[in-house]
Amino acid sequence: MADLRNDFVGIKSPNPFWLASAPPTDKAYNVERAFKAGWGGVVWKTLGEEGPPVVNVNGPRYGAIWGADRRLLGLNNIELITDRDLYVNLREMKQVKMNWPDRALVASIMVPCEEESWKAILPLVEETGADGIELNFGCPHGMSERGMGAAVGQVPEYIEMVVRWCKQYTRMPVITKLTPNITDIRKPARAAKAGGTDAVSLINTINSIVSVDLDNFAPNPTVGGKGTHGGYCGPAVKPIALNMVAEIARDPETYGLPISGIGGITTWRDAAEFMALGAGNVQVCTAAMTYGFKIVQEMITGLSNWMDAKGHRTLDDIVARAVPNVTDWQYLNLNYIAKARIDQDACIKCGRCHIACEDTSHQAITQFVDGVRHFEVMEDECVGCNLCVNVCPVENCITMVGLEAGTLDQRTGKPVDPTYANWTTHPNNPMARQAAE
Repeated sequence: MADLRNDFVGIKSPNPFWLASAPPTDKAYNVERAFKAGWGGVVWKTLGEEGPPVVNVNGPRYGAIWGADRRLLGLNNIELITDRDLYVNLREMKQVKMNWPDRALVASIMVPCEEESWKAILPLVEETGADGIELNFGCPHGMSERGMGAAVGQVPEYIEMVVRWCKQYTRMPVITKLTPNITDIRKPARAAKAGGTDAVSLINTINSIVSVDLDNFAPNPTVGGKGTHGGYCGPAVKPIALNMVAEIARDPETYGLPISGIGGITTWRDAAEFMALGAGNVQVCTAAMTYGFKIVQEMITGLSNWMDAKGHRTLDDIVARAVPNVTDWQYLNLNYIAKARIDQDACIKCGRCHIACEDTSHQAITQFVDGVRHFEVMEDECVGCNLCVNVCPVENCITMVGLEAGTLDQRTGKPVDPTYANWTTHPNNPMARQAAE
């Protein structure tokens, strides 16, 4: 059996699946249920400083994007950090940690960008027995207008400054949560590392308006006739999150910095992809809000079965395995050639491949042969773009096949040389140069 035990910057948990800081981790009741269901850890919903309470809207807080089958693809929220009393949260965190000593419990924190505010709250959190803290530099709505959340996360100098304060005033591991609402994710990651952070987590939610109510002409969710931008999450943001995780994992200045991956993780496969691109563990929110806490059981079983089948014994066997294969476009092998192949037995003759190729690509798929409806790839016109693969409604009906070395490419008339450029040892790869030195 694969060993799913996770050690993330010294924070141990029985598996790499944590709940992210969000509504599912707002109180002891939820967290206890999550741990009973099998979650390896939680990041408690973001705590604010002692003082006037945070007030959330008492109306719609979520907007959504659905697929054709009404499967939830993206969720937009305008909810703020916890509106529960700080000391109530702290007492509950302490009790939960006592009840579940083998599970990871991390406190998410957001207070004003002032040294005294951070210095005051850190000992209170430390007293709960929490395993670590996560600095919320990502929240894009509500709190950012008050000079917190993404307002800090978008300024590398602020990130470095606050991380230094936290490393000075607490013994706990510090995880810095980054905002995706920035041009280059590497810059805040570098700043966090310069400040001494133990790890980064990403991505937080993406600034968004998901839809407009065309009867009231206001953004959804609409509160009393008005709407606002919110934070976008769910399966739709996964590609953005994967890219940002990979950017940090392969950046020479942040190479080796532990990463907690967040963003649209719904299945064990999603989690494995994040870990392959450098994440040491993963955090989940929208999937739990959509399907309930027991979804983690499918994640645990699926990841374990896949690792067993592939011969991976521990999580270390897969973490960052894909990073050397992430490169810049200029290093792709332009001599590699692949062609589409249609499985005629699986083809349902819908014609989507043909019309997509005919109207928007390279006119490489037939529609009729001898007057009979028939779809087949014309190799001399196919450029291997794989648009047909992506629009085909039948899985594995159309596949891409790489041509062997020496094969004559009918389109160019030149022999094929499909040898991949070895980016792992490429002299322009900064990590390769660093390793050589």
